[in-house]
Amino acid sequence: MKAKIFKVTGLSLIAASALLITGCTADFEEANRPGDKTSSEELGRDNYSTGSFLVQMQNEAFPEQENTYQMNQDLIGNYLGRYFTYANNGFAGNNFVRMNAPVGWVRYPFADSMPKTVSAFNEIVRLTGTESLSYAWALILRAQSFLRLTDMYGPLPIGAEEEPNAYSSQQKVYHTLVADLDKALGIITPMIQAGGGTLTQFTNSDKVYDGDFTKWVKYANSLKLRMAIRMRLAEPEYARTVAEQAVADGVITSNADNATILYVPNGLYKTSVEWGDSRACADIESYMTGYNDPRLTQYFSTPATPGDRAIIGCRAGAKIGNKSVADAIYSAAKVTQDTRGIWMTAAEMAFCRAEGALAGWNGTAEALYNEGITLSFEQWGASGAADYIANSTATPADYVDAADGYGQAHAKMSSITVKWDDNASASEKMERLMVQKWIALFPDGQEAWSEIRRTGYPKVFPSAQSTAYDLTVPNRLPFDYMEPVNNPDNYQKAVQLLGGPDTYATKMWWQK
Repeated sequence: MKAKIFKVTGLSLIAASALLITGCTADFEEANRPGDKTSSEELGRDNYSTGSFLVQMQNEAFPEQENTYQMNQDLIGNYLGRYFTYANNGFAGNNFVRMNAPVGWVRYPFADSMPKTVSAFNEIVRLTGTESLSYAWALILRAQSFLRLTDMYGPLPIGAEEEPNAYSSQQKVYHTLVADLDKALGIITPMIQAGGGTLTQFTNSDKVYDGDFTKWVKYANSLKLRMAIRMRLAEPEYARTVAEQAVADGVITSNADNATILYVPNGLYKTSVEWGDSRACADIESYMTGYNDPRLTQYFSTPATPGDRAIIGCRAGAKIGNKSVADAIYSAAKVTQDTRGIWMTAAEMAFCRAEGALAGWNGTAEALYNEGITLSFEQWGASGAADYIANSTATPADYVDAADGYGQAHAKMSSITVKWDDNASASEKMERLMVQKWIALFPDGQEAWSEIRRTGYPKVFPSAQSTAYDLTVPNRLPFDYMEPVNNPDNYQKAVQLLGGPDTYATKMWWQK
């Protein structure tokens, strides 16, 4: 099947934004009180009436359906995070790497994913009120969705202003999402305590944790830690408070608690394996080849046309001339139809805590750094973590294109090694940590792109084709091109909140 890029023809922003002000009805406000006031009958009714909306929210928070995945994750984060790149020659001229993507691509997450998230959330509020288990879960799922969206665009209309169509600053979005997660935890935690330390509900609707809400608590705290690290340079004291509270309350520390979603067929399987629209990016191949990283062959498959090494990536932004040729000479993702989508891991949390330790927060940077690598190896079933951690000589490899390939050779962008060095400079420590975190974040390109923007690491190859910006990766996506028409006053205010022109170049609030 050939990949299809669908043009959005649904709700306008004004119609979509109107969904934000749908209130809950008084008839449902008494349903599903927390703690020992919640009966099994009430929870059962909660499950029955809201299950489909919670599934819809998961499908947007953790997009795996092939078209949703391609438009919200693959074309954007996976390519800008330098895990994959375009193998489809139809995508090679106008795309996000070159910062000239078609306007339909640019607006898709905002115009399609956000209204679906908001409408499902409002139905849950209408049906169950604002103290139910389903409401608390929906707050967590909405926070996941809105975080991805604000880290694409910047300011976002999240219903936090008096004017329902008005944008909130990215700083306010972050603060609101932290408060939402705290509210969700305040509902779920007493229920778990009342249940003797366990709470299992929504088993038929939960595609991530099979209804185990002790794991959703860890996920919510982990999401807070992810956000705290993202904003630690922009708002250091607040970030530290959020992070240390999250760690104290319990983040993901074991691979058994990783947030992975079962959706068949897996989105990456469709885009890379079945459709052949994406192939391994030269950047991740350069680093992992140089380190002789055994996870590389767990991430990618050997090309159909073998080259001089097992895994061969393509330069981001390459001018692909023929899709069939590109598919044969570059490596596809190593996934099957029923591979679980990966969205939050214990390894990521260890690296977040390691960065916090570098900033003077709790913990020891070296121990947490080594823990992050060890957990990632365990996650991928790779052996040799101890030897990898101890390697003080291996560096990223120079990139050599496949024979008759579409990119160009390029010297390695960094000489950073793996083994931790407590005597290294602050910048070297940060680069070392971020390179290993980036490798371990695979295949979540959205997070990889955010971390490249936030820290400048890993250092990645310039686009193989020219761009209109003096940037290695874009800092953001422009707002929906229909906003100046459908929501003009609020659009102008959004640009003011952005603090720069509505282009790919203007930085996120947290890029300090």
